[in-house]
Amino acid sequence: MVENVIEISELTKVYGTGNVAVHALRGVDVQVSRGKFVAIMGPSGSGKSTLMNILGCLDRPTGGTYVLDGEDVSRLSKDELAGVRNRKIGFVFQSYNLLPRLSAVKNVMLPLLYSGNGNGNGHLTEEEQHERAIAALESVGLGERVNHRPSEMSGGQQQRVAIARALINNPSIILADEPTGNLDTRSSDEIMDIFHRLHGQGATIVMVTHEPENGAHAERVITIRDGQIE
Repeated sequence: MVENVIEISELTKVYGTGNVAVHALRGVDVQVSRGKFVAIMGPSGSGKSTLMNILGCLDRPTGGTYVLDGEDVSRLSKDELAGVRNRKIGFVFQSYNLLPRLSAVKNVMLPLLYSGNGNGNGHLTEEEQHERAIAALESVGLGERVNHRPSEMSGGQQQRVAIARALINNPSIILADEPTGNLDTRSSDEIMDIFHRLHGQGATIVMVTHEPENGAHAERVITIRDGQIE
């Protein structure tokens, strides 16, 4: 098993060309070991969102290499990147990104439909997908809410659904982008407690945050400024 889930070397990202070129990342080197909880922090415009998009295989670097769970993903096509995202990455976004018409359990099942059913787990029947989604919701304390739609839930509950969805494919890494940005203090604390518990169970978590109290939950903080690691 690969020890470093993330290995980034000399990573650059340039938007535009010539006089209008914006150097969002300037030779970034990052390693994240399996089972670690890492926070990426930095001021607005520092490059942390760009780095997160590359880590999440939502974008490709201009230069350098990115090895995710033993696979060099820096030169993959968009379709290949989509496959890697489905297999290896669980996303938790600030805005939850739930489908409003679907119940909690149906929202959580979505990644299984996209990925051909699970991370190396063969083909799951619809019943097995449903059972797995229920178990994921129970693991975040939403066993009573499986048939509720997003509009029937608080922000904190919606974010828990998003975390359950991120877990459903047993991803190599959980990427959380400002996961408490839309939540009140109590809900934020509950979400961070869930991340703590997942980390204790062996999950690898990378979280982008501008909130120092969230960063304090991580084992390690990576600070980025002007496209470089401080």
